[in-house]
Amino acid sequence: MRCWGLPISIITLAGLFAFAGEPGREWLRYERAGIAAGEAWRLVTGHLVHLNVSHFALNSAGMALVWYLVGTYFELRFWLLLIVMIVAGIDLGFWVLEPQLAWYVGLSGLLHGILAAGIVGGIRAKRREAWWLGMLVMTKLGYEQLLGPIPGSEESAGGAVVVAAHLFGAITGAVASFFIPIRVRINASI
Repeated sequence: MRCWGLPISIITLAGLFAFAGEPGREWLRYERAGIAAGEAWRLVTGHLVHLNVSHFALNSAGMALVWYLVGTYFELRFWLLLIVMIVAGIDLGFWVLEPQLAWYVGLSGLLHGILAAGIVGGIRAKRREAWWLGMLVMTKLGYEQLLGPIPGSEESAGGAVVVAAHLFGAITGAVASFFIPIRVRINASI
């Protein structure tokens, strides 16, 4: 059984941050200069603030869909550990491999990480559907790395899409999930 409390908590926290408006967004976003100045909270809060309401709504819907697809493969405590690892992996990727990135907001990197971790969990649980989903995600990531954001995604989000967040999240989620015990269930669905 999926524990919906975790994704609902993430969406709720992100929704609360939305009430902070533009000053709050600027204070909470991942911002390289701020982090370099010691504002470490930005390493976490940057993944929870959004460009606008439509960006928040898209990420919230994405969280619900991703959780529906892969939320059964790990126990809650392991999902919590995976989320910490995914956020750290994205931040490390930004810091080391994207030094020109001045700032970032949104859940999309984390969503890609959760999805990739769940796909690996599904494959380890011998779920054939996980292979198909994995191929779709890899195709999307490849497209983004070669050609940029999916057409229409920037318009829908209301700003630039940082496709590196998707890649760093997916890689971290997939790698980290190999070290986490899976929960195998006969009725688990992807």
